[in-house]
Amino acid sequence: MARIHIFADEAGNFDFSRGKGASAYFILTTVILEDFSVGDMLLALRRQLEWEGTEQFTPDFHATAEAQHVRDRVFVALGAARFRVDATIIPKNKVRPDIAQNEIYFYRLAWFLHLKQLAPELIEPGDELLVLASSIGIKKKRTAFHDAVKGVVTRVTTTAQFRTAFWSCASDPCLWLADYCCWAIQRRWESNDARSHALIKDKIATEYEHFTRSQKTYY
Repeated sequence: MARIHIFADEAGNFDFSRGKGASAYFILTTVILEDFSVGDMLLALRRQLEWEGTEQFTPDFHATAEAQHVRDRVFVALGAARFRVDATIIPKNKVRPDIAQNEIYFYRLAWFLHLKQLAPELIEPGDELLVLASSIGIKKKRTAFHDAVKGVVTRVTTTAQFRTAFWSCASDPCLWLADYCCWAIQRRWESNDARSHALIKDKIATEYEHFTRSQKTYY
């Protein structure tokens, strides 16, 4: 029996249009750790950067908001760490309108597509599972998003011993890790910028794009 810790983050938004600011993809990324040493390492790096008086340094590591020289330091540190990354890539223009119009249903679908591939490989019936996702949405919807994840875990895993939770990204350095990995994958898919992706490529176990067989697009 093992206790498996999955830390999750997502990239992209729920704007299903070609409007300014709408992402082309919704990307769900999870990180699985053997231990929490990478979190300790990121906390140590955060303290060191504070000591150095690094400018444009956010209170937590959040890749989108960091200066490039901070991102460089983080990715160098991650190169020596051990963790597994899995990503589910959903091209939003191939999502049916009835699904796109329901944020909770779409979010549940993303998690289902992700975990139905991952769970049979990694989770045994006697294992314990803790899924920690970076909090998403306004408070009114957060419970619904949480229930969506919990429902998917119940459906696709064989373990009866699990917990799911939504924490703010700032609260746990292992969520900082998930954020950075998700950002690197998003940069590759959204902007064709694979520089950061290449730095964690050896950690990425799966990076699966869905709906590739479909030629139909809705916008």
